[in-house]
Amino acid sequence: MIHTHEVVNQPPPREGVDEFATDAPLVEAVARWGRAGAVPPLSEVGVHVGSAAFQRDAELANTHPPVLRSHDRWGVRVDEVEYDDAYHRILGAAVGAGAHTSAWADPGAGANVDRAAAFLLFAQVEPGHACPVSMTHAAVPVLELAASGLRDEWMPRLLSRAYEPELGGVGLETRPGAAPRPAQGGGRPRVAKRSALVGMAMTEKQGGSDVRANTTRAEPTGADDARGREFRLTGHKWFCSAPMSDAFLVLAQAQGGLSCFFVPRVLPDGSRNVFRIQRLKDKLGNRSNASSEVEFEGTTAWLVGEEGRGVAAIVQMVTRTRLDCVIGTAAGMRQSVAEAAWHVRHRSAFGSLLVDQPAMAAVVADLALESEAATVTAMRLARAYDDDADDAERAFRRLATAVSKFWICKRGPEHAYEALECLGGNGYTEAFPLARRYREQPLLAIWEGSGNVIALDVLRVLDREPDAFDAFFDVVGEAAGGHAAFDLALAEAQSIVREVSADAAGAPVRARELAERLALLLQASLLVQHSPAAVADAFARSRLEGDGGTLYGALPPGVDTAAILARA
Repeated sequence: MIHTHEVVNQPPPREGVDEFATDAPLVEAVARWGRAGAVPPLSEVGVHVGSAAFQRDAELANTHPPVLRSHDRWGVRVDEVEYDDAYHRILGAAVGAGAHTSAWADPGAGANVDRAAAFLLFAQVEPGHACPVSMTHAAVPVLELAASGLRDEWMPRLLSRAYEPELGGVGLETRPGAAPRPAQGGGRPRVAKRSALVGMAMTEKQGGSDVRANTTRAEPTGADDARGREFRLTGHKWFCSAPMSDAFLVLAQAQGGLSCFFVPRVLPDGSRNVFRIQRLKDKLGNRSNASSEVEFEGTTAWLVGEEGRGVAAIVQMVTRTRLDCVIGTAAGMRQSVAEAAWHVRHRSAFGSLLVDQPAMAAVVADLALESEAATVTAMRLARAYDDDADDAERAFRRLATAVSKFWICKRGPEHAYEALECLGGNGYTEAFPLARRYREQPLLAIWEGSGNVIALDVLRVLDREPDAFDAFFDVVGEAAGGHAAFDLALAEAQSIVREVSADAAGAPVRARELAERLALLLQASLLVQHSPAAVADAFARSRLEGDGGTLYGALPPGVDTAAILARA
């Protein structure tokens, strides 16, 4: 007897998985570049993010997006963003695991690798919360440039693993039994906080990536103290990331030029700083995370770094958030591969499992190649950011971060789409996570510098920091002799660098070509050195030989798809 609602040939839920232990390239990278003892805490994270409860929270955080509450019920302007409780559980778990600032709190060789692995695992399942996590991590070296009073007041809170979602003061009365200070004009009382998240507000309507076109003004108050030089800001920011954060790094025009400022939401006396959230952006993806437009009008701020050197200060943050764009894209690729591989191993069609059908096996294997290359590259870059890095390693990361941000983030959207297609109609529905991932991946190619901005930055490195190219080729050259296609690509890349360097007028037209070539060379180098031969050979032959192809699944003859799929 046939029952019309009997469900057969559908994959079971992919739940109860240790997302760390099942990710062979990540496990190997942590063992290679991370610290001893990193595996147990990362496995705890892997089990947590692979649980049904965390996956449900990821879904809720995106289907119940943040809401702006501009005024409280008494009519007092509060400019607060309300989130679903699921978002707070996710963000609290990530902060508690040190996915934000653990590399600064406990520095040393491998610290950034361990932190990057935790960041990747959380972002693999819910990427929206990764924005404030990344910015808080990246704000630490900028805050180091601040005056001692400001630094001493805020740094412990950035390094804290506590998560306190309420907006509260820093430096307020904390005597035992002391009552919380009332909010000015009503609303909830201000409380002292042990922890803090930091966002950024750089771009404006008229400038976008051209931050030197910013018109937000900064006027000194003359009330300078241990926190440094105090200013008042007036202007509008077109994109402010994570507006619920406790403080922001902001670029504004001072008398001495474009400068960097620290803007807290709550002032030291407990009063609310002027931080008017005009609206939340209605975005294609990244729905769980709020992005906003904000207005400053006499907003209190403190100078960070030297006046007129705002770009030099904020670039400390941007460099690390660009790295996190690479890690975040790798996280998305891992989710895509894991979901696709799970589906084809449990779904049958035309008399056999999908994974046993050569055309489908080639597609998933190719997706797995891309994912492994992104993961290994992200972890190697993270290692270059550890505090034991020498001058050569710092020069390497300057160029390697840029080319990886350009290429890996460019590959994210197409990768997500192809994985989504592996699930057929299920993949196109909101009931499965890959529709959400497909909308998410383009953001990481845009955030912190879209394609042309990054490619032109590569040319800037070539012109101003040629030692970065020397260091880069020293690192990738360690794979010389490991694969014929790699050796040929290495020579071609060096030739292109010489051609571009000799043709300043024509260089911008070739900037993208150069960035792509260097990124593929770095990825291939790392796979040739550290991944199984089947993976390295397939990547080198499919990406470096000929035109590299444009579609996933068009692998060259003789590729060992079974060996590649075994790692997916």
